[in-house]
Amino acid sequence: MSYPGFVPVRQLVLVDLLGLMLGVRPGERAVVAIDGVDGAGKSHLAAELVTLAEHVAGRQVLSVSMDGFHHPRARRYRDGRTAQTYYRDAFDYDAFQRSVLEPFRAGREIVPAVRDVTRDVAVHPDPVEADDDALLLVDGVFLHRPELVARWDATLFVHVPFEVSVPRGAARFPDRRVAGDEDPGHPTHARYVEAQRFYLDQAPVQQATWVLDNTDLRRPDLFHGDKDEPVV
Repeated sequence: MSYPGFVPVRQLVLVDLLGLMLGVRPGERAVVAIDGVDGAGKSHLAAELVTLAEHVAGRQVLSVSMDGFHHPRARRYRDGRTAQTYYRDAFDYDAFQRSVLEPFRAGREIVPAVRDVTRDVAVHPDPVEADDDALLLVDGVFLHRPELVARWDATLFVHVPFEVSVPRGAARFPDRRVAGDEDPGHPTHARYVEAQRFYLDQAPVQQATWVLDNTDLRRPDLFHGDKDEPVV
């Protein structure tokens, strides 16, 4: 049953989250990373925040996904399709720095992607202009790895257990489904799940500015840092 004027819990939480993000470096350009495992809901969350900002924020909010900065397939798989090569070779961080971070920090236009990972071809999207005080959201996996963590003005870690994230992620590609692939231990997920387990063991994700428990999409929970202090 719904009631006139009823606002879903998710929207209320996202309003709180957006307010916190809008408070990062007010009056100047700022970059906030949205980190989490595959299937956590990072890209969808970024899109929700951008849409919400159009209605409630007095500041431009843009988003870019690291999915647009994969290395070519030949580079990603040249040393095999293992968890180690996924963590090491999947993403072109130099291209991301040149196309997004450097120009954004310098007050110029950004190029939001360089490669279509599905078709494995280079892409050349139109540059995107940003206001002088724009907030840029960057979503992707591994964003708290040591060579990246200092590049963000603030970070959000989207927490979802593998038992939830793996089936959620698999559902995005129905044509690739195989029997039993909702299990995080299924061989089809070994490359990705093991790489993310390695990352979570190595990266200081406890340093995240905020944590969003996105396990229940209808009722997410928002915390300050390491899930110790809830955001009220």
